[in-house]
Amino acid sequence: MKSFRTELENSIVEKDIIELESKIRKFRKGTIDEDSFRSLRLARGVYGQRQQGVQMIRIKIPFGKLTTKQLRRISDVADEYSNGNLHVTTRQDIQIHYVSLDRTPELWCELEKDGVTLREACGNTVRNITASALAGVDINEPFDVSPYAQAAFEYFLRNPVGQDLGRKIKIAFSSSDEDSAYTFIHDLGFIPKIKIIKNKSVRGFKLVIAGGLGAVPFVAQTFSDFIPIDQIIPISEAIIRVFDREGERTNRNKARLKYLIKSIGLEQFMKLVEEEFISVKEKVYPIDHTLFKIAGPNASISAPKVEKLDIGKFNRWKISNVYPQKQDSFYAVKIKLQTGDFSTSTARKLAKLVDDYAANDIRLTIGQGIVLKFVRESHLEFLYQELNAIGLAEPGAESTADITTCPGTDTCNLGISNSTGITKVLERLINDKYPDFIYNHDINIKISGCMNACGQHTLANIGFHGSSMKSGNLIAPALQVLLGGGSLGDGAGRVADKVIKVPSKRGPLTLTTILDDYGSNKNKDELFNDYYDRQGKRYFYDLLKIIGSSETLTSEEFLDWGHTEAFKTEIGVGECAGVTIDLVSTLLLEGEEKLANAEETLKDGFYADSIYHSYSSLINGAKALLVSKQVRTNSQKTIISLFDEHYVETNIIEFEGTFTQLALQIKMNKPTAEFASVYFERAQEFSKTVIEYRKNLVSNASD
Repeated sequence: MKSFRTELENSIVEKDIIELESKIRKFRKGTIDEDSFRSLRLARGVYGQRQQGVQMIRIKIPFGKLTTKQLRRISDVADEYSNGNLHVTTRQDIQIHYVSLDRTPELWCELEKDGVTLREACGNTVRNITASALAGVDINEPFDVSPYAQAAFEYFLRNPVGQDLGRKIKIAFSSSDEDSAYTFIHDLGFIPKIKIIKNKSVRGFKLVIAGGLGAVPFVAQTFSDFIPIDQIIPISEAIIRVFDREGERTNRNKARLKYLIKSIGLEQFMKLVEEEFISVKEKVYPIDHTLFKIAGPNASISAPKVEKLDIGKFNRWKISNVYPQKQDSFYAVKIKLQTGDFSTSTARKLAKLVDDYAANDIRLTIGQGIVLKFVRESHLEFLYQELNAIGLAEPGAESTADITTCPGTDTCNLGISNSTGITKVLERLINDKYPDFIYNHDINIKISGCMNACGQHTLANIGFHGSSMKSGNLIAPALQVLLGGGSLGDGAGRVADKVIKVPSKRGPLTLTTILDDYGSNKNKDELFNDYYDRQGKRYFYDLLKIIGSSETLTSEEFLDWGHTEAFKTEIGVGECAGVTIDLVSTLLLEGEEKLANAEETLKDGFYADSIYHSYSSLINGAKALLVSKQVRTNSQKTIISLFDEHYVETNIIEFEGTFTQLALQIKMNKPTAEFASVYFERAQEFSKTVIEYRKNLVSNASD
C-alpha cells in the first residue's frame, strides 16, 4: 500500500489513515488478533458484511448535509472501490458495499480530500449525529439547529471520551416540537426552545436521554426542559463520561445508556452527571451560529420552458413532495429513494441539477430520502421534468407509500429474512391499490431484516421485522407485525406492540387487511394510532390470526422474497455494537497505546484529552490483570473496585493509597496542565508495574 503522508494536509486525519493501513498489514501477518483489529476498523467505518472477503463502508455524513462536490467525490469512490450503488441509512449516512479491506485506507484518503470522513461511523463510539432534514427552512422551527449539530459533531469527533465506550451513543437534533428527528429513540435528543430571560430571547434545547430501539425499545426520559446553548456540549460530555464509567461492558445486550438509567434511576444518574461536571473539558462552550455557513439560493437563472408536461403527475408530485420554506418564495423538494438506494450516475446528474436550481446544501433524511433547498417556484416544472428523467420524481416522499427499510439479508450478517424485496412489493401494492396514500403522513411503515431495528420498525404505525416460523420440519421466512408506534412530539413517543407473526409471502395480504379494516371502521378523521388504541391489540391479533397460520403454507411460501432456493436462517455475528476484548495481551497493548496518546496530547496542551487517555490506560491495565485471574468485570466502575479487592488489599501489588483513589481523581480535578502531568506520571508508573507483574507471572508459569 502506498503512503498517504504527502496526500493530505490534515496531519490528524493522515495519522488516522496510516494507522488503519498499518493495522491491516499486521492483521494480514497475524501479529494482531481479529477481535482487536475488528474494534479498530469498526471505529473507522469498516464493517464486515454477509458476503465473505468484502466490507461495507459506512460514510459519516453529519446531520445528512452534503455539498455537490462531496456527493461527486463519494460517487467517484463508490465507482472505484465498490459497485456504484449508494445506500442512504436511517442515520443519514451513506453506505457502500463489496469493498476490499486492503483498499479501505486508500478509499478513506480519497474521501477526505473533500472533507468526508469514516471516523466513528461504526463501533462503540459517538455515532453520526442526526438532525431534521428541513432544519434551516422549516416553517415551524424556533431556529436552525444545524450549527449546533455541526458543533457537536466536531467536538466529539476523535474525542477520547467517545472512543471506547461500552456501546454506541446516538445523538439527534429535531428542528421543532414536531420531533421529526425522533429524539425519543436516542441516547441524547435535543429539541430547540426559546426562553425569555430578563426580557431577552435566549436560545436553548430541551434534552431527552436514554431512548433506544433494538430488541427491547425504550422511550427517552426528560433530562432538562431547557439547557442554554452554551451548555449542551459540556452536559453531553458529562453524560457520556458517566456512561463510559458506570455502564455495562460484559453483556453488550445490556450495555446501552437506557439500561444504565433503568438500573440506577434517572435521579441518581443526574447526580452523577452533576458530579462529573468538574472534569469536563469546557464548563461553558459557546456556539456562534453565525459562523455556520448557510448555503442560500443560487443566482437566479431562467429554467428552460417545459413543452410537454403531464400536469396530473406533476401536481401529484408537487402536492406530496414540495414544501414551502420559511424563506418567502422558496421551496424544499423531497426526493424518495426506494430502499434508500440510488446509483452514482444518478447522483452525478442530481448534483448538476442542484448546482443550477437549488442551494448547495443537500440533506439526506432519516427516512432514507433526499431534500433539496431553496428551489424557486418558477423552476419547479423543469426540475420535476429533470428529476423524473433520472427516476427521482416518484411522488409520496415520507408518506405511507415511502417505506423505510434496512438492507436485511442482502448484505447484513444479522438479517433473518429479506427486507428490501418485501418493501418493493408493499410500495407497489400501495401505489396500485391505495394511490391517495402518497398524501398520507399519519401512517408510516418501516421494515427491518431482524429485531435490531435498523429499519426503525418499532417506532412505526405499521412495522415489520424479519423472522422465521416452523411448519413441521421446515422453516419459512416470516414477518413479525408491530402496530401503534410513532412520535408524540416534543421528545415523547410510543413503541409499537408486537401483534402477530405471519409468513413473509403473506405480507401484502397482511397490509391490505390492516388498511382495509382501518378504512372501513375508523371514525371520521380518526388517526391510525387512535384507531389501534380503540380497537386494542387483541382485535388486530384476531383480525390477522388466519393469515399467520403456518398450517396452510404452500411451497412458494417457503421461499423468501427475491429468492429461488429454500429458506434457511443464516445469522452471522453482528458488528454494530463492536466487540468486548478480553485478551490480556491485547488489553496491555491498548493500554500502552492510550498512554502514548496521553503523552502526545499532554505535550500539545490538550489537557482534558490527556487526562482521559491516562484514565483509559489505567482501566486497561487493571482489567488485564483481573482477566488473567478470570475475575468477571462488567463496567469500569467494577474494574476499579475489584482491582483494589484482588490486588491492592491483598498486597499482591504494592500501591500508594488505593487504585480507586488514583483512578477516580479524573472526576475530582479540573483538567489543568498540572493535574494532567501528575496523572500521566501515575498512569505511566502503574503501566510499568502491571507489565512487570504480568511478565513475572508468565515467566513463573513457564518454569
